[in-house]
Amino acid sequence: MNGRLASSSRSALSVARRAAAFGRRRMVALGELWQRSLQFRVTTSTLALSSAVVFVLGVVLQNQIVDRLVETKERAALEQLRVAVRTAESQLVGDAGESDSLRKRLSSAIKAITNGSVGTQDTENSAAGAFEPVLVAGDPRRAVEEVIHAGPLEKVPGGLMNYAENNQVAVQYHTEDGSTYLIVGAPVTTATRPIQLYLLFPLNTEQNTVAMVQNTLLVGSAFLVVLLAVITFMVTRQVVLPVRRAAAAAEDFAEGDLDRRLDVDGEDDLAKLAVSYNEMAASIQRQIRQLEEFGQLQRRFTSDVSHELRTPLTTVRMAADVLYASRDEFPPGLSRSSELLVNELDRFETLLRDLLEISRLDAGVEELSAESTDVRSIVHSAVEQVRGVLEGNTGSDIVLELPDEEVTAEVDSRRVERILRNLLANAVDHGEGHPVRLILAADDHAVALSVRDYGVGLRPGEAELVFNRFWRADPSRNRRTGGTGLGLAISHEDARLHGGWLEAWGEPGCGSCFRLTLPRVAGDTLRHSPVPLPPDPPAESGGTAGENREATAVLSASQDRDGSEAVVNVVEQEETR
Repeated sequence: MNGRLASSSRSALSVARRAAAFGRRRMVALGELWQRSLQFRVTTSTLALSSAVVFVLGVVLQNQIVDRLVETKERAALEQLRVAVRTAESQLVGDAGESDSLRKRLSSAIKAITNGSVGTQDTENSAAGAFEPVLVAGDPRRAVEEVIHAGPLEKVPGGLMNYAENNQVAVQYHTEDGSTYLIVGAPVTTATRPIQLYLLFPLNTEQNTVAMVQNTLLVGSAFLVVLLAVITFMVTRQVVLPVRRAAAAAEDFAEGDLDRRLDVDGEDDLAKLAVSYNEMAASIQRQIRQLEEFGQLQRRFTSDVSHELRTPLTTVRMAADVLYASRDEFPPGLSRSSELLVNELDRFETLLRDLLEISRLDAGVEELSAESTDVRSIVHSAVEQVRGVLEGNTGSDIVLELPDEEVTAEVDSRRVERILRNLLANAVDHGEGHPVRLILAADDHAVALSVRDYGVGLRPGEAELVFNRFWRADPSRNRRTGGTGLGLAISHEDARLHGGWLEAWGEPGCGSCFRLTLPRVAGDTLRHSPVPLPPDPPAESGGTAGENREATAVLSASQDRDGSEAVVNVVEQEETR
């Protein structure tokens, strides 16, 4: 028995949970529909407000009808009572007798009231309607069987008898055996003893009338509310549909369909909206095409100029190399000039190469040659490329934090190496001699590289500007690396070709950090980065930024004095406190 009860309880609990879950889902769906659909909100609000208004009006109308029915019934009942009292007085004039004779006279008076001119009138057309008369002689406070009366005295409440006994006209509503009566009473003046007359008016007809009014109001209210909801839905639809069409056209326009326009019907406000939208779309289309033509001209000009400059630059390079080779034979001033000429020609060639790269990227003709590669090898190759920069900056060591196992990803090695080379050169140039940290981390979906320096940092708002072409944080600052101002812009485009992110962070006096995040599989969509930005707190108490962040593994790229190959030393150090 207990087992069946427990099973039934578990079943009931499971059903209740499913019902609650279903209710929550329905509520969530309605909430989403409420947020998305203007038509649903307007229709629902109109339905709720109209229901409240119809309910209030229905209650007011019902009360008015009931009050009018009751007032009419009471007035007619009192008029009927006065007529009945006169009839009873005419029947009970003189000595009414005792006991049986009195009871007979009261019965005769009841018959006279019922069968007389009052009783024989058309009761269906009478305002008061049918009634039951009761005559009571003597003290009505005695027991019913001791009181001399004629008619259903048990239906008359005692409180009403007290009013009538005190020579007052009384009115009272009373329910007896499921039937409601309007009871009116008044004293009957006779020569011998006090007699009270009561008329009992059944309210069945009035109750049926009120019930019919209630049903009519309910049906009419429901029909009216539904009709209002339908009307609101149709009217709102006339406004919402053009707005939806305009929203769809705007979405198509934003996605690149510049020829999308709205149909103009009529001359109303919505038609004016369509006309204004079409004019705006046409103006934007013209401006976009003008910008595209201007961009094409600009890219063509950059490409043409870069190509045209290569021929005279080659001639100048040959002449400069001849002068540079003979610089020992020149006076000191001319020798230094030849060295400066060669250095600036190197920078000029780099600038032309970057301009050609930028023009190809702008034209969208660059393609990604992705292949599965160990990213650690790309890191080491980039560090070797920056070795020449480190020769003049003996204090800028590169700190490598690489995993012990392979980190494979489908990337274009040439482009990733170029990104790292630009980031490392930029970090060394702005690191003020402090170590530069390069961190590599990966998870199942992404691989991330961050280059962190502890130099001058970036001011607020400059992190969004560093990837602009030819932008410099401090134009008056002397560069040690001789960059062209296009390296970070090209790096940003290379990261975009991979479907990755290149982000910057910096604070004045705390250094800066650049994070490159790439998908491990070409074509995947990035959702997060395995390395935070920055990878360490921006500031610590005590010591300088470089002193507080001593590396755990330092890769020192330097050359021996005799020009031998660079020696890579990994030094384990403790963090200074």
